[in-house]
Amino acid sequence: MLRFIGAACIALVLGGCASFNNLNNEVSTFGPWPADRKPASFVFERLPSQQAHPERQVQLETAARGALEAAGFRAAADGGSADYLMQLGARVTSNDPWIYNDPLFWRGGFRYGPGYGHNRWGRGWGPGWGFQGGFYNGFYDGYSPSFDREVALLIRDRKTGQLLYEARASNTGPSTSIDYLLPAMFDAALKDFPSAGPNPRNVTTQISTK
Repeated sequence: MLRFIGAACIALVLGGCASFNNLNNEVSTFGPWPADRKPASFVFERLPSQQAHPERQVQLETAARGALEAAGFRAAADGGSADYLMQLGARVTSNDPWIYNDPLFWRGGFRYGPGYGHNRWGRGWGPGWGFQGGFYNGFYDGYSPSFDREVALLIRDRKTGQLLYEARASNTGPSTSIDYLLPAMFDAALKDFPSAGPNPRNVTTQISTK
């Protein structure tokens, strides 16, 4: 009996750990992908503004590569021989209407161009103000921020420039951190490729622990 209880406890703990590695995403896909097209070689395409921060785009491309390969695509030996162009983007935004609606607070932040955005609020609000999980000076303690995190992927025909497929995956969490979530989010965006819709839909993927 004790052995059975112990085994049940271990299974419960392992199941709980697995659930913590799950990421629930809201996914929307558009196309539709032409019935006569097959996944083939690709190369990543960067907008001029994204080229100004190549380190961020390399991170996005590395994160998306596994999802693209799982969908049947393969990296081209060179850009001139690629069948498809892939454009990637990611962003993090606050979804708190209280912050948006109060004109007292400055909407500060920084962006990595239109492809990768990362906004933060809470620093530089004025003397004595701060944001570390709550408002100080007696305003509202215990406040928990919430952020929308999103990735997007566009697939184009390299020769014609025709847009063939668009996929987006988003989720909400208490942190602006997105780097470790990127592979799981791109997995979600391409999980149903080449299907388009229904939009939006829930897709659960695994967060890599490597």
